[in-house]
Amino acid sequence: MDMQLQGKKALITGSTYGIGYAIAEALAKEGVDVVITGRYQETVTSAVEKIKAINSQTKPIGISADCTTPDGCQSVFDAVPKVDILINNLGIYERKQFFEIDDTDWTRLFEINVMSGVRFTRFYTPKMVTQEWGRVIFISSESGLMIPPEMIHYGFSKSAQLSISRGLAMSLSGTGVTVNALLPGPTRTDTTEQQRRERANDWGISLEQLEQEFFEKFRPTSIIKRFAEAKEVAPLAVYLCSPLSALTTGAALRVEGGIVNQIN
Repeated sequence: MDMQLQGKKALITGSTYGIGYAIAEALAKEGVDVVITGRYQETVTSAVEKIKAINSQTKPIGISADCTTPDGCQSVFDAVPKVDILINNLGIYERKQFFEIDDTDWTRLFEINVMSGVRFTRFYTPKMVTQEWGRVIFISSESGLMIPPEMIHYGFSKSAQLSISRGLAMSLSGTGVTVNALLPGPTRTDTTEQQRRERANDWGISLEQLEQEFFEKFRPTSIIKRFAEAKEVAPLAVYLCSPLSALTTGAALRVEGGIVNQIN
């Protein structure tokens, strides 16, 4: 299927690895000029080179900046003043019991997971409205609906993204700009795999045992009973970026293996 994305420009925050990179790669295959952002120049350069190898007809660029801060965001805005598609992917998570989460932890997750997307959306969306077409996607999580007791502050930040996405979509009614949220479930990335290896070593169990226990204790409602691959999340993001998704806005679309135990 032709996703009708040839020649569009998309900026994906936090896109040097994981879900962000998988989405960038999938968009590049559709002919999109992607903008890669990350904190470290080395990983940004590596990601851009891989994208170039995938589709030499596109013009990917990379920007090294700390997009968790206003100054870092501004450096991206200065380098790329306009895009057709914005994917707010930047985010972190941590497991911590509620009574151990101090003010600094709450502020840090809110600043990174919520305010980074607010700043990027606030800057780029008015330009999309002017051109009467645009796509904004917030990479939220199933944890925004099924709040994990072991990381309530993370679930809160992902719920906040859903509120912003829905409210903004309503405010942009009739402009040609759609706003949606994508809700992945537990997904394998370089970072999460490293964390799982460390946890398995600490507990003296295998990675296979750790994965089994995770779905038994923490995500028992999962239907697929496994971690997703980032490349399995990307196709739905590509659809939301496409002109073919014109009727989909204000939506929270799940790609989480059936963890959310509801039918709507």
